[in-house]
Amino acid sequence: MKTNTLGRWLAALAAAIVLLLPLDAQARTYTSETLNYQIVYQWGLVWKHAGDATLSIRRSGDQYHAMLTGRTRSWADKVYPVRDTLKCTMNSLFAPLRYEKLTHEKDYYARDLLQFSYNYSHTSAKATRFRRSGNTTVDLSAKCQAYDMLSVFYMLRNLDFASMAKGKAHTTVIFSGKEKEYLTIRYKGVENVKMRDGSKRQAFHITFKFTQEAGKKSSDDLDAWLSTDAERIPLLLVGKLPVGQVKCYCVK
Repeated sequence: MKTNTLGRWLAALAAAIVLLLPLDAQARTYTSETLNYQIVYQWGLVWKHAGDATLSIRRSGDQYHAMLTGRTRSWADKVYPVRDTLKCTMNSLFAPLRYEKLTHEKDYYARDLLQFSYNYSHTSAKATRFRRSGNTTVDLSAKCQAYDMLSVFYMLRNLDFASMAKGKAHTTVIFSGKEKEYLTIRYKGVENVKMRDGSKRQAFHITFKFTQEAGKKSSDDLDAWLSTDAERIPLLLVGKLPVGQVKCYCVK
């Protein structure tokens, strides 16, 4: 498997979760919430529970504080240990104010910090990358509301999927580290999805495509299923590996 697969999936877990704003939003607020996930790899006929992730949010005054943590299980630690964390501070409308990614994958350590600012519909961010070899700063900008890999999750869950046309595609901007990425989402309709415990849930099926400014793909495509109830919980994510695939199940 790719050595950075789990780290990318932690970001995808948050990003698997975005649409542009032409759709009507539903009013939603949070006091606190915690969601737990199991990350399962498939090689041929073998399925292996390789990692766990926890996504949480709490409200403090007029701001939200969200965090996504992930780690490999003990058997996978012997191959390639991962301890990754994403943190985000958002305003009451879930627009990001501050985003931080802490990466610890085997012998690799990194920290990315994004500070957001706004001028009407224009989004800017100062991205500082902390590395053992030295620190660098990059200025990012977009002529629209841009998100990070965590805030997009909460924006999505406020959208009214019932008004979406099946097959419709939308694109939004993600600031990730030193780069600006484009995330294109296509709504595939309502399906029944099989969960880790064998139960079935009704869900909205969405596909995700990440590209750079020049149109080059920056990662493999993903499929995601979100619950059709009022919580809009991401129930399952599926992506391909060079050999096999990886699934990320919500186990609450």
